[in-house]
Amino acid sequence: QAKVELIRADKRRDTATEALMRNVVTSFQKLVSMVPYLPEELMSVVLNIHDSDRLADFVASYVNFEVPEKQRLLDTIAPKERLKQLDTLLAKELSILELGEKIRDRVKGEVDKSQREYFLREQLKAIREELGEADERTAEIEELREKIEAKAMPDETNEVALKQLDRLRMMPPAAAEYTVVRTYIDWLLNLPWQEGTEDNLAIRRAKRILDEDHYDLEKVKERILEYLAVRKLKPDSKGPILCFVGPPGVGKTSLGRSIARALGRKFLRLSLGGVRDEAEIRGHRRTYVGALPGRILQSLRTAGSNNPVFMLDEIDKVGADFRGDPSSALLEVLDPEQNFSFSDHYIEVPFDLSQAMFIATANITQTIIPALHDRMEIIELPGYIDEEKLEIAKRYLIPRQLEQAGLKSSAVEFAEDGIFGIIKSYTREAGVRNLEREIGSVIRKIARRHAEGRKRKVKVNAKNISNYLGPTKFYSELAAREGTIGVATGLAWTPVGGEILFVEATRMPGSKGLILTGSLGDVMKESAQAALSFLRSHAEDLKLDTLDTSKTDLHIHIPSGAIPKDGPSAGLALTSALYSLLSGKTIDPSIAMTGEITLTGRVLPVGGIKQKILGAKRAGITTILLPAENEKDLTEIPKHVREGLTFRTVKTIRDALRILFPTSRNRSSKNKA
Repeated sequence: QAKVELIRADKRRDTATEALMRNVVTSFQKLVSMVPYLPEELMSVVLNIHDSDRLADFVASYVNFEVPEKQRLLDTIAPKERLKQLDTLLAKELSILELGEKIRDRVKGEVDKSQREYFLREQLKAIREELGEADERTAEIEELREKIEAKAMPDETNEVALKQLDRLRMMPPAAAEYTVVRTYIDWLLNLPWQEGTEDNLAIRRAKRILDEDHYDLEKVKERILEYLAVRKLKPDSKGPILCFVGPPGVGKTSLGRSIARALGRKFLRLSLGGVRDEAEIRGHRRTYVGALPGRILQSLRTAGSNNPVFMLDEIDKVGADFRGDPSSALLEVLDPEQNFSFSDHYIEVPFDLSQAMFIATANITQTIIPALHDRMEIIELPGYIDEEKLEIAKRYLIPRQLEQAGLKSSAVEFAEDGIFGIIKSYTREAGVRNLEREIGSVIRKIARRHAEGRKRKVKVNAKNISNYLGPTKFYSELAAREGTIGVATGLAWTPVGGEILFVEATRMPGSKGLILTGSLGDVMKESAQAALSFLRSHAEDLKLDTLDTSKTDLHIHIPSGAIPKDGPSAGLALTSALYSLLSGKTIDPSIAMTGEITLTGRVLPVGGIKQKILGAKRAGITTILLPAENEKDLTEIPKHVREGLTFRTVKTIRDALRILFPTSRNRSSKNKA
């Protein structure tokens, strides 16, 4: 049987209990006025309850408290404690309701404001329509429409522009797409679809300008004049796509500016060195934030002309990565069969690039992808000999540096031996960039004297050049060398021009066989092995001592060991150095040679003949041995370069040995090379 005990609550009303009851009644009254689920009639009932116990139970039963909170109220027996808990719960409920009411009022105010603004804007629009006026946005749309109609764009582009304008008209200005479409229309309007400069087709004037700006370079000048002649006879002919290849400092970029001046066109230059992103050429699609057209169209927009001379500088240094291959993107730009409808990812309508004259520059062609190489007309600028540098210095470099230093031509006189002194002792290059730098250094020192008040005319010659430029930086290795057994002079071709190199060979007791040093590449190492194999197989015929590589080491070294060297063209020099070592005969160091060899003794043709001959001329070489099949390349060598040089062509290694060692008598053999 369950025991039931009746608990009688303490119903005494002290001052604290009275205060709690009044707080509960006041809070409940506020709650009734704020929530719809509590009828106002409840207040008349509450005001007539004078028992604290009953008041707490009555109020708690009507308010929507959480079930656990109501349970805690039931579990509390003392009326005073129950009123305290109820008062706290009512205060919490009121604060929540008041906060919600504030939020509702703020949202309602914002909505009312937006509705009011919309209503007023519509009223204003209606009033302006009645008055025959247009609002700013409508005026902007109409202005754009007039520009599109006035702009001479192709039909397809015009249709796209009008379609985008209709989209813009339907969009609210606050839309994210609004700015994108507006910018796109601006780009379409600002591109030079039909605008271009008129060519100056006066051939004599063009020749005069080209001669004024650059010395020599006859092949390039001739090609430009040919283009002008064709343009004159056939005005709608497409521009050529040329590629100037040569070492740094020979005037490739400045030649582009000169061509633009001769044609009367604007000049644009785009440096491609280190470019690895295809979007640099084709642009980004408009879906990307901050998208823009590629640098081709950006440059044309800046120029405001669709037929500029467009120079693509350092095209051989374009890279590729995960973002694409810019070289492949350039295929469309540089293809006359495609560039009349070049498609940029941003504008997505064809743009005609065929009116522009594209000129690329490169130091070497080996790094240009074959498809791109095939689209360009290669014109080589091999470099200058000392006499050409002298003329360039007198005509261009010295006057330009005097002007930059603020000196008159009467303040300084450069003697020819002084200029030659700078060329030979302070520079070693195929171009004239360092030469101009050294001349500028001399002139600045003289300018300082003038600024200090010492305005006496200065004559720069070979005797006093070291006073301005300090100790000699370079010397002629050839002049310092004498005929040495086991040493031959070869010719090399580098991105900075032609050079001479010395092949040194020696032998010593040992069992390592052939030792090769000097940062040689695999192809050059194989050439050395082929040279040794040929000499060993023909030792008796060539009157050489039998060589036992198990007891003798042969060491071949090519100086400047820090510079990597490779290629087959040193084969003849390697063979000659080994023959000199094994026969004990010297080679005249003023004789240089180039050519690939075979095991049967044939001498095969090589490339870079013009650059190598220029390098040999600068180094003071007097006789050059060339493969017989390279004799045709001599026709491209200017007459003034060939002066002072003797060219001997050889078909076999034996032919070369007869020239290098004229006292030797090589017996013929059955296995004659």
